Amino acid sequence: MSVPVVVPVVAGPTPGGRAGRVVRRLRRTLLAALVMGAVVLPVAAAAARPRIPAPAPAALAPVTASTLDGAYAANAANAAEAARMAADRGDSTRAAADRAMADSSRHFLSFDGRGPGQAVEVFGDLAEADRVAILVPGSDTTLETYGRFRAGALALHERLGPRTAVVAWLGYEAPRTVSTTVLTTDRADAAAPRLKAFIRELRGVVSEKTAVSLLCHSYGTVVCGRAAQGLDVDDIVLVGSPGTGVDSVAALHTSARVWAARGADDWIAGVPHTRADVFGTIIGFGTDPVSPDYGAHVFAAGSVGHSDYFTPGSVSLDNLARIVLGDTLEVTRA
Repeated sequence: MSVPVVVPVVAGPTPGGRAGRVVRRLRRTLLAALVMGAVVLPVAAAAARPRIPAPAPAALAPVTASTLDGAYAANAANAAEAARMAADRGDSTRAAADRAMADSSRHFLSFDGRGPGQAVEVFGDLAEADRVAILVPGSDTTLETYGRFRAGALALHERLGPRTAVVAWLGYEAPRTVSTTVLTTDRADAAAPRLKAFIRELRGVVSEKTAVSLLCHSYGTVVCGRAAQGLDVDDIVLVGSPGTGVDSVAALHTSARVWAARGADDWIAGVPHTRADVFGTIIGFGTDPVSPDYGAHVFAAGSVGHSDYFTPGSVSLDNLARIVLGDTLEVTRA
């Protein structure tokens, strides 16, 4: 998510009695209005832009430490072919994005240039890392907008230092911010098995002692919430979250430490942290992860806005790095 699409609603406990019924009705009405207002632009945009052709993803054996270089080379070749096909179709923006990903200095565990595109990029030596952070992005993240997601992963890796690796996991089709899909768990439900499978594969690459942290932003926190049960990670971190689809850490059914933060200038605070049945569809993601009721370890994020949690020098990036490095006593609390 990059821009607000909701009207502010006071979140928190709902009063009882007649006042409670009025508040709940108001929330449902606002969510319904949001659904209706979110339909037009995505449909028009989808109709206006043709799907750009691209090759199917490279056929790869399960990745291990010894086959990393082969996977990187195969995905670079696939990105180069996708760039050629996009250029032939006249899409210079997608061609440029694909071409950048085909650079031999980039390391992709997977690449799919079809549709909005998917990519999983590694920063650092994955096989030798003592600590690994996996970043899961939110809405509006595509191959064309991947650069901003990559910048955050790079900033985190630089802050973490040696013997660490960061994985930028765009392994799902993220919803548009202005759309109905961003209001439900549907995309997250589809993404969760892919994220689980990726982490199982990752565990076959890294050392048994390697600590793995899952850092989730915006709609990506919904993805992580749907994938959390039984996930083999040490920490799950939720930043700029609209909710995770459950109302507490206990409901995630995870043994990982769960952290949450929200910047003082993040518009996501105005999202109604509730769920409602609107025309037979469940809209919303439940309890605010930074609220005491949710039960996460809430840490300071400073004054960052919704898209700024990985800004170099920020309070949020410093605390994210401390969590990944295991320096949990140094994490500043909100």
